[in-house]
Amino acid sequence: MMEDKRGFTIIELAIVMVIIGIIIGMIVKGQALIDNARTKRIYALKQEISEAIYAYYEQYSYYPGDDPNAFNRWPVVTAAANGNGNGMIAVAIASTAPNFACGGLGTEQCNLWRVLREAGFLSGSSFTNPRHPFNGGVAVTYYTAAWTTPLLTHWIVFQNVPYAIAQALDIQYDDGDWQAGNIRASAAYTAGNVNLYFRL
Repeated sequence: MMEDKRGFTIIELAIVMVIIGIIIGMIVKGQALIDNARTKRIYALKQEISEAIYAYYEQYSYYPGDDPNAFNRWPVVTAAANGNGNGMIAVAIASTAPNFACGGLGTEQCNLWRVLREAGFLSGSSFTNPRHPFNGGVAVTYYTAAWTTPLLTHWIVFQNVPYAIAQALDIQYDDGDWQAGNIRASAAYTAGNVNLYFRL
């Protein structure tokens, strides 16, 4: 009896390679769709926070966190929720780095989240920072950094955003320059993650 030594034909191997290529293409496309959705969610979250802050200001004439009457409005938050009313969500009038790890009331950056929630402008009931789709924290502060064109103003800051996503947002909604304009970053869009700053 003769042994059967038949293997795969070239056509069969080609079909397998095509199927593998299609699967890889679907995985890559799927990841791109997920990243695109997350990118849109970051910008939508920035808009939600910005609108909440301005709605609070419109109603109470103070920025949330900076409101010196927060305790009178919502006794549940205690007097530690009161700000100094100087028009800046920061320590005094100084540039204050973003705080992504609020652990309680007592600073204007952390008070902001609690009073926005007590006022019904954001969901939840805590003082903790919101999280963005790439699993970093979100902060609001009066700040400037060592950019080529410094700008001391209020920023909504997203922690640890992949540089390509940050760059895409900067190009789409601003000037694409990580050191200038109304969208900036903590470092150049070259590698790793950056903190992404949106001017309030």
